[in-house]
Amino acid sequence: MSTLERLRKRSGLLVAIVGLALMAFVLTGLFSSPNSIFGSNDRLVGEIGGKGIKYEIFDGKVKEAIENQKKNTNKPSLTDAEIDGVVQQVWNQMINEQVLTKEYEKLGITVSDEELYDIMVEHPHPVLIRQLTDQQTGKVVPRFADPVTGQLSPAKLREFTQSMTDDEESQWAQLENYVRQVRVIEKYNNLIKKGLYVTTAVAKREFIAQNTNANIKYIVKNYKLLADSTIKPTDADLNDYYSNHQAEFKQEASRKVEYVAFDISPSQEDFDLAKKDMQTVVNNFKDSKKVSDDSAFVVSESDSRFFDMSFHQKGTLSPQIDTIMFKMQPGEVYGPYLENGTYLTAKLEAVKTSADSAKWRHILIAYKGSGASETVSRTKEQAKKMADSLVVVLKKEKGAKFADFVEKYSDDGGKAKPANKKDGEDYMGKGGCYGWLNAKSGFVQPFKDAGLDNKKGDIVIAESNFGYHIIEVLDSKGSQKEIQVSTIDKKVEPSAKTMQGVFSEASKFAGSNNTNDLFQKSVIDQKLNKRIADNIKESDKAVSGLETPKTLIRWAYDNKKGTVSEPMDFGSKYIVAVLTDVREKGTATLDQVKDAVTEKVIKQKKADLFAKEFNDAMAGGATIDAVAAKMKLAVETAPNVNFNTAAIPGSTNEPSVMGAVSTLKAKTMSKPLTGREGVFLVYVDAVTPAPAQKDYIAQQKAAITQMQPRVDYEVFDALKETANITEHLVKYY
Repeated sequence: MSTLERLRKRSGLLVAIVGLALMAFVLTGLFSSPNSIFGSNDRLVGEIGGKGIKYEIFDGKVKEAIENQKKNTNKPSLTDAEIDGVVQQVWNQMINEQVLTKEYEKLGITVSDEELYDIMVEHPHPVLIRQLTDQQTGKVVPRFADPVTGQLSPAKLREFTQSMTDDEESQWAQLENYVRQVRVIEKYNNLIKKGLYVTTAVAKREFIAQNTNANIKYIVKNYKLLADSTIKPTDADLNDYYSNHQAEFKQEASRKVEYVAFDISPSQEDFDLAKKDMQTVVNNFKDSKKVSDDSAFVVSESDSRFFDMSFHQKGTLSPQIDTIMFKMQPGEVYGPYLENGTYLTAKLEAVKTSADSAKWRHILIAYKGSGASETVSRTKEQAKKMADSLVVVLKKEKGAKFADFVEKYSDDGGKAKPANKKDGEDYMGKGGCYGWLNAKSGFVQPFKDAGLDNKKGDIVIAESNFGYHIIEVLDSKGSQKEIQVSTIDKKVEPSAKTMQGVFSEASKFAGSNNTNDLFQKSVIDQKLNKRIADNIKESDKAVSGLETPKTLIRWAYDNKKGTVSEPMDFGSKYIVAVLTDVREKGTATLDQVKDAVTEKVIKQKKADLFAKEFNDAMAGGATIDAVAAKMKLAVETAPNVNFNTAAIPGSTNEPSVMGAVSTLKAKTMSKPLTGREGVFLVYVDAVTPAPAQKDYIAQQKAAITQMQPRVDYEVFDALKETANITEHLVKYY
């Protein structure tokens, strides 16, 4: 029995939801096939806390979730992007259940039925408020909004819940569960936040470090001054560095793949056949005489399935047909012609002359659901009948009553006088008139067409998504020719013969180059464009050059280093790949990071050489200027540097150097300091101490305030890391 049912029996104070779009934890789904790539010994989609998550369990959860998703979004199926999202959401929910819930249970954190009712009805939780808010307008759904404040009304919620359907109650129970989880997480995080503390000693130390300023002189010998080629690290050097810096080489599981693509593009034969087929369409297009026939023909024959009802001015059509179409007569056809890999044919349907600009006024007769006003209750049929009747009167009176009818009948809110206008002053919308308008004016097209296409004195009706507009043309200027053009488009696609030819080429390459060495040699010999996709994670949604990389990722994690793939179909291309590196979770091997280790060892050896040069030059208590002269380096100055200074002027960030400088007293010189860009020697010329403080309470509070927001994401990440989570979701697709 849900909390809702228990509360109904006790108090009758219930909460409902209409059209509820549930949050990520409760609305998740995907499609999958029981006959997936899993073999009999590979039935896990991942591990959480050492516990394997079986395919069958995961599959059951997501199949149920997809049905909820379809039901609540009124969709018959999900897009690939939606599927990717919900797979991850289901996985996150399982992590929440397996990792976080155990923490909450150990601490005894719960949400009672009474508390849940309070945050669902009496003092609605932000989650509930978001669900009952229109995402387009940002306002609470009117049915649940307080008429005065516009906020979510507990009274309206209670009243409405008495009429909930079974489906609505089921949705509400799901939302209850989600809000309960959110509230538990909030309590857990708040406990940690309240436990954070910064001691007075720490606050004082940080304050002094950040507010003690120093004026310094320094010299630096940049690593670039010595060529890398002059340093020859030994295997022992590399092994020593690698062994002593294991933490630097922690890694997640990843793969490196190199591949070549065989693009599937139409052949000349495909273009010739497509042109021939389009010529047949052109002949049939010429035979049709009515626009109504043309519209059906265009929709049935075009790849775009679109019939353009609009009229075009000179210069607004494709450059290939713009001049031609304006010289043709209605009914004439041009084509076929090729544009961006698509054959097209165009027919001039109609020609009209419109004003360059015009001035008109209108009366809007709206109907329920037309978008003009939520208070209008008349039906569309009633609105049309009313508009027809008013036009009869207006034409009989030659528009004499138009202004009166605007005030009496028009549903256009623009007719109302703005608060900053006085009686008698003009404003946009006064009397139903918006001044001089043209084709580029920001109004709906039927409204503009009616005003620009008719003559001065004409009174006509135009329908738009706002309702029926009764329009009287008051004046017009200039004229221009406009044409209506219908277009049939057929993209040239590769034939089955062409696709088979490309597949054969890719298969021949894969078969002849079934090792990494052969693969790399053929790429060079055949001058192929090789792509490299490095650091591929099992959960990646994109790979360089591939929009939907699931097939490649799954292959990369199912094969051994050096394996060359069979041709893989990626829609517009076949690819042949070789798996060039396999990195497992943990510490990278020396071979995998040898380049990085070599670079670091070279830098370290340069630093040792430079430090010796500095020490030799400093012998006998030489000043920084004397050291600079001996080493032929420039002395730089930097005023007011402190512990917060990220970079020494002229260098990148040098935290270790600046940390050492912050400990030096005035009139003292540092030892040689190894930095990121080079080795530094610093002389502290003067020090300005931090101002005296009575206490450090403000600094303590500020430090705690800065730390607290990190709890909301760092705690979850820490628990996930401790749980040793392994994800194989790519195997589920």
